[in-house]
Amino acid sequence: MDKTNTRKNKPLVIISTLLIMYVITGLALLALALLLFKMQLSENIVSISIMVIYIISCLIGGLVAGRRLKVRRFLWGVAVGAVYFAVLLIGSLLMNRGISSDAVHVVTTLIMCMAAGMIGGMIS
Repeated sequence: MDKTNTRKNKPLVIISTLLIMYVITGLALLALALLLFKMQLSENIVSISIMVIYIISCLIGGLVAGRRLKVRRFLWGVAVGAVYFAVLLIGSLLMNRGISSDAVHVVTTLIMCMAAGMIGGMIS
């Protein structure tokens, strides 16, 4: 791909990468719900599992974005992680009519998503 073609396709690459990330998140959360139903997991295990799912999704998203865009891979990984978190936050705000957890938890999740995306971009 030449530079002009890559420049035009960046939004499409980001959107398709986010779609991949949300499919992975949805499937993993569905599996977690099944485990919760069958094994009656504790609240701590569920919270940690959700964080791990976010990290894995952002890591894979950073890998995909880095391989597709090929330049400044770690920055695209950070961007994908930040956009992933922003969409999650907006969805949470709409569903809960406000932030359901404390600010420290929100900031920690943002940092984890961005760091996992950056690591994925660096690995790609």
